[in-house]
Amino acid sequence: MNSSDPNSPNYAAAPNAQRLLWAGFMAILAAGVGFSVRGASVLEEWSKAFGFTQTELGGITGGGLFGFGVIIILSSLIAEKVGYGKLMGFAFLTHFLSAVITLAAPAVFAAAGKDATFWCLYIGMFMFAIGNGVCEAVVNPLVATLFPNNKTHYLNILHAGWPAGLILGGVAAIFMAGNFSWQVQISIFLIPVVLYGLMILGQKMPETEANASGVSFGEILLQFASPILLFLLIIHAMVGYVELGTDSWIPRITGSILDETTGRWLFVYTSALMFALRFMAGPIVHRISPLGLLLASAILATIGLFTLGGVGTTFAALLALTVYGLGKTFFWPTMLAVVSERFPKGGAVTLGVVGGVGMLSAGLLGGPGIGFKQDKYASEKLQELSPEAYDRYKADNENRFLTFKTNGLDGTKVSTLGDEGEKLSGEMAILSETGRSDANLEGLNTWWSDAKTHAAEDADPVDQATLHGSRMALKLTAIVPAIMAVCYLILIVYFKSIGGYKPLTIESEGKEA
Repeated sequence: MNSSDPNSPNYAAAPNAQRLLWAGFMAILAAGVGFSVRGASVLEEWSKAFGFTQTELGGITGGGLFGFGVIIILSSLIAEKVGYGKLMGFAFLTHFLSAVITLAAPAVFAAAGKDATFWCLYIGMFMFAIGNGVCEAVVNPLVATLFPNNKTHYLNILHAGWPAGLILGGVAAIFMAGNFSWQVQISIFLIPVVLYGLMILGQKMPETEANASGVSFGEILLQFASPILLFLLIIHAMVGYVELGTDSWIPRITGSILDETTGRWLFVYTSALMFALRFMAGPIVHRISPLGLLLASAILATIGLFTLGGVGTTFAALLALTVYGLGKTFFWPTMLAVVSERFPKGGAVTLGVVGGVGMLSAGLLGGPGIGFKQDKYASEKLQELSPEAYDRYKADNENRFLTFKTNGLDGTKVSTLGDEGEKLSGEMAILSETGRSDANLEGLNTWWSDAKTHAAEDADPVDQATLHGSRMALKLTAIVPAIMAVCYLILIVYFKSIGGYKPLTIESEGKEA
């Protein structure tokens, strides 16, 4: 069949479909590059240049994460009325302005000091999050509309942009850190931003399936009365937890198991694996259904994460990460495809809510939950190995996650032990040069004056405890994809009972429902 045949899997609803697909790819790639570069090296540079503590850096990065999921949902609610073109133009503007504001930080620091610089960087990160959220709300339903008969394949190609961004950002961080200024490193994300801006310039955007068919907003919202859609939302919350939540920790965890540089390279490797495999989703789905692909992915992710929690060598970690990478690759885009195929009346709204729920779960549950597990098991292990070291390195306050609580290890104290106080010494020098005071840093310096006399005896038990916490976090996180596998199996059995999984169109939905 040729691409003009509506029944062909290669059918595209618009003559510029390929151009718009790759514009969306570049938009998601920009988000991946920015996420990777900031986390890998730029935050450390900001600490040195402006004298930020770890707590202050955490506040700045919060500007890049806060509301990401909410922005996707809000943008999807207006996408049907405002149109894809205007929203993508707005996303381009916020992406570009986020760079301008962030790059102004040195000038702001010289003119107004540290506090003003903090807010300059915070606003820059927040605007970056807005651009990412709006892009995510637009490109998912856009691609589903452009390729209505092959959604799984093309949504996987679209989301290959995320691992591509992680690869570029990760490699840049490895080779550019220490050799180029942070301004050069952070500006890399502007390359895909300019590219997607040029690619959407003057292009006619199609209407969503729902809008083109005259589906009312009330009918769109009624889609959420479906138990199947609600079940898919719950599953996608687990996808956000296990994919994005785990990805935010994997480099650090593998770094604690092996070493920091190896951890970064292994993260680049799994991102490259994901990038390549997302181009193969179409042929796989032609052999098994999207739900079959998701079931296999959940099983592999479970095995990979659990195995990774027990590795001790680079080769073993490589094998475990390969299995995990095979598993996590297809989760996000294939879930979006299933929702779009089974609930076409939902248009941009259902896809936006699903994506938003995944992002919210990653931010509110995945990252904090995996971090909590590391704290819990690391502190318990250190108490067992050396109660004296635990007393020196325990956090001042309890950590809480949902209804659970633990007194974890103070990350700042542990990292001070790890570099033998080198970073602390540099931060104290900055305070001295600028004539400022910082109660947190000064308190840490006072603590280290005593703790460094025990550093030789504390180093080994603290390392062992940290490693134990990392291993246990991965093994327990493997429970999540195991539950997902059961959920996918339930869906497969359900659809088999009603005649098998079939993509629906707006015209056929009423009959099949």
